[in-house]
Amino acid sequence: MNNKNGKDIILNRMKLEFLSRSENESFARVAVAAFAAPLDPTVEELTEIKTAVSEAVSNAIIHAYAEAEDGTVTVECMISGDRRVTIIVTDTGIGIEDVVRAREPLYTSKPGEERSGMGFTVMESFMDKLEVESAPDKGTRITMIKNLDYVL
Repeated sequence: MNNKNGKDIILNRMKLEFLSRSENESFARVAVAAFAAPLDPTVEELTEIKTAVSEAVSNAIIHAYAEAEDGTVTVECMISGDRRVTIIVTDTGIGIEDVVRAREPLYTSKPGEERSGMGFTVMESFMDKLEVESAPDKGTRITMIKNLDYVL
């Protein structure tokens, strides 16, 4: 559903802000799933949304703030037009020096740890669109869009 200017009409919106504590990853995942639930997504669609949110929030907690628990992570979610869910995860942490390289499968900025380097790949495979904006010492903004199927 678009307005006369061709832009999606936002039907609902929410915003969460929380500390970069690992237990808040599950909070964000469940909150976004509950927010999207009125659209009656399939179990598969809901699982994909929850997994992508988990990856984005985990990246902020682990990488942006080096697991310090006093950083801020923001999750915004919008439902618009034709069953589209937009999720934006933002941090004000250390940022990503090379976004193109960071999006490569198996790349990790913490090779000495048990990190798979698949976070962005997972997000991209489960969402219809993924945008990553980042700059060193400025933080990162991840925008994910999921178009839900129509159930007839």
